[in-house]
Amino acid sequence: MAISVSRKKPRSSKKAEREKLCSCITVWFKLLYRIPAIAVLLILIFIWSSSTTVISGNIVHLCISSRKLNNLYCMSAGSQPNFEMPVPSVGKSSTDPDINGIAIKIDGNSSTNGNINEIVNDVKAELIPSTVTESTVEDVNKKNEDSKKVILEQLQLHRSWTSNANPAVCDGKGIYVYDLPSKFNKDLTGQCGDMMPWTNFCRYFDNEAFGQPIEKLGKGWFLTHQYSLEPIFHSRILKHRCRVYNENEAKLFYVPYYGGLDILRWHFKNVSDDVKDTLSLDLVKWLESRKPWRQNSGKDHVFVLGKISWDFRRRTDSSWGTRFLELEKMQNAIKLLIERQPWDVNDIGIPHPTQFHPHSDDDIVSWQLKIIRPIRKNLVSFAGAARPDQPESIRSILINQCNSDKCKFLNCKSGACDKPETIIELFADSEFCLQPPGDSPTRKSVFDSLVSGCIPVLFDPFTAYYQYPWHLPEDHSKYSVFIDQEEVRQMKVNVVERLMNFTVREKEDMRRYIVYELLPGLVYGDSNSELDKFQDAFSITVNNLLERANRLSL
Repeated sequence: MAISVSRKKPRSSKKAEREKLCSCITVWFKLLYRIPAIAVLLILIFIWSSSTTVISGNIVHLCISSRKLNNLYCMSAGSQPNFEMPVPSVGKSSTDPDINGIAIKIDGNSSTNGNINEIVNDVKAELIPSTVTESTVEDVNKKNEDSKKVILEQLQLHRSWTSNANPAVCDGKGIYVYDLPSKFNKDLTGQCGDMMPWTNFCRYFDNEAFGQPIEKLGKGWFLTHQYSLEPIFHSRILKHRCRVYNENEAKLFYVPYYGGLDILRWHFKNVSDDVKDTLSLDLVKWLESRKPWRQNSGKDHVFVLGKISWDFRRRTDSSWGTRFLELEKMQNAIKLLIERQPWDVNDIGIPHPTQFHPHSDDDIVSWQLKIIRPIRKNLVSFAGAARPDQPESIRSILINQCNSDKCKFLNCKSGACDKPETIIELFADSEFCLQPPGDSPTRKSVFDSLVSGCIPVLFDPFTAYYQYPWHLPEDHSKYSVFIDQEEVRQMKVNVVERLMNFTVREKEDMRRYIVYELLPGLVYGDSNSELDKFQDAFSITVNNLLERANRLSL
């Protein structure tokens, strides 16, 4: 006799499961009911603001916000030409968005870990289906190589304008400095007390934006903020030997607009994009009323902007920064920035301002003699911080590797980096300084390490190699060590162990090159500086601008 055995569960068992499920749901609702509505709202806002991915048209925008709201950076790529990594449109259905590029926007400060290459790779991994063919990947790699080729060609063009003249050769024509209405510059520094929450900027604008002296570090050291480049440059250009007061005698026109400070004041205020753009649009309108601007379409006009290029390239779907550098009228002018947009030939990177501002050659020589000493306490040091929500970031990995007596870690999250003298003293006692990218590729810390005679260890070519053609040499091995960040992320290399392999001679050669060849050209002297033997960062920049004007015969 055949016996049929049913595999179905008894009805009583299903009923018990349903009752158990209902009981669980009831418990959860009771718990949620006890949580105030405002708390739930804050949690949702926090989650939304911490990491947002938006598909709009044919661009994927990845937004990452920092926990720390000081020294904020924003990177918003996709300008002219676009800062995009091509993503093949394969395996797409009729309802899929036409995704053919990735644009990156990063909100945060130098203590976070976002950077272009890491985020692009992460997004590409999610967007590109597993069915991508080898030829498609080759196409992507080829486009990336083409982009790199464009960058290198632009840097070569920038280097071709290098001037060896010291002092600058004026040749009867010089630099005309516009006397802009005060709302474009001085009035912005007057808003220092309300520029950013928790930070009073007024103390940073003392002493022609150098700030108060740092007596512990010696002569020429000041409490200078990293966003003070605009007023510093303005003070210097007013006293330049090639300055002219007649527009007809000018070959360059300097526009003293403090665009970075204009952006900074709106970072944490709930205002519309129109409000953020008002001043920059007014400036362009003012320039269009001037004959020199119309005569050469702005090609002989120079702007110095003390924040990164992406802060001035707001996309239509973003609320960050202004669209000043996206305006059609701004495409021909020369823009000097602490971080350039690598695909814009008229963006030129110049050094972040450090705290060292020598008055004389003797100030530089005294500091050189102080830091050239061969014996330093630390082989390696790292001043920075990691985010707990990014345990696999390059910064977290470097912190984990910096756990021996060979490496000194200074945790900036604890506030240990708030005093510049703490950073400088650490770097001056270290042979190598780790410089991983933060929210944007560049770091002021790179220049702090160089001014301290510490060899920077870089992990992304955009941090310095693709940025500063007038102030750093093409041969990067003379002053830095490069370790690919992907090797670090994939645990293929222990950075501290690799740095231990450098010989004493190799380290001494690099340090001597940094201290004697590079250092003078990386600092901004005071407005009354009397440098004869050396050219500082300002002099190098202006001399090269004049050389460019001579060669282009504008």
